[in-house]
Amino acid sequence: MLLFGGQSAEHDVSRVTAVAVARALDPAKYDVVPVGITTDGRWLLAGEAQRMLAAGRDALPASFAVEGDLVPVPSVSRTSDVDVVIPLLHGPYGEDGTVQGVLELAGLPYVGAGVLGSAIAMDKIAMKRMLAGAGLPTARAVTLRDGQNVDEFVRRAEAELAFPCFVKPANMGSSVGVRKARTRSELRDAIAYALTFDEWVLTEEMVRGREIEVGILGDDPALASLPGEVVPAADFYDYADKYEDGKAELRAPAPLSPDQAAEVQHLAIRAFEACRGEAMARVDFFLRDDGAFIVNEVNTIPGFTPISMYPRLWEVSGVPYAELLDRLIDLAVARAQRRAGRRGRQR
Repeated sequence: MLLFGGQSAEHDVSRVTAVAVARALDPAKYDVVPVGITTDGRWLLAGEAQRMLAAGRDALPASFAVEGDLVPVPSVSRTSDVDVVIPLLHGPYGEDGTVQGVLELAGLPYVGAGVLGSAIAMDKIAMKRMLAGAGLPTARAVTLRDGQNVDEFVRRAEAELAFPCFVKPANMGSSVGVRKARTRSELRDAIAYALTFDEWVLTEEMVRGREIEVGILGDDPALASLPGEVVPAADFYDYADKYEDGKAELRAPAPLSPDQAAEVQHLAIRAFEACRGEAMARVDFFLRDDGAFIVNEVNTIPGFTPISMYPRLWEVSGVPYAELLDRLIDLAVARAQRRAGRRGRQR
């Protein structure tokens, strides 16, 4: 089952990802059932998309329709008919452990991190605390909860971080809700904007340096891909630069020395393990001018179109897109089998 759409601001990104994954899955191996979650939270079987899948991968549209020709999910039959679920949901209500919890309760094997790892990596504040607890280098930051004194927070951020700085909703991805603040006025505006997405806000110092990313596959042991580099076309790697303009340059592999590549791969695995990652993640770094790597974040459901950084990194590391999906599905099934005999998980 491909689970796509969702209630977050990254709904459209998820739809495009689902099409790419559906096209890559071998029809001789898999009977693909696409299930869309609408922006108002309804779980629906996308009948039109299902027919297009049956007609052939080339017949797929640019993205699955989540509105229109739909029937309720119960018509998918019983959950026992589903061998594995691939959650292709970005942001809250999908990447944050909520859907993973539903799948656990339903007894359905699924690709990617579990409930705890998903929740930690989705919440930037919790993630930073886990990374710091593991002794990993991160950017300095201060946090605000909606309802707290904004004036005091602005003074603290200005004193501890200086300008420019970045303001982010704690629970969003794809740079949604992120703004760069160069002045006190811009900081206030950025905080107000971020609070429209989440009640917790993270304000970070600006780290000057190159943006390096590493893919992780598996968890026993976790394997690190060759590193890649993002060269933003905009002031920073924002949502438009990622998904709309297409002007950012993605270098895979990144032009790093062998020692630098080995160091960032090691750090990526440590960050993945610190956040209780499983099966897959993309770990993002800054490489400062002084040669130090700073962990930016861990993404448990990274972008998965063929041109996205995660599959591209594994492609240059010797794992083609279709094989990558096969491995992730195998990992999901193996985890479910491994946990089936644990006390408290018997059904």
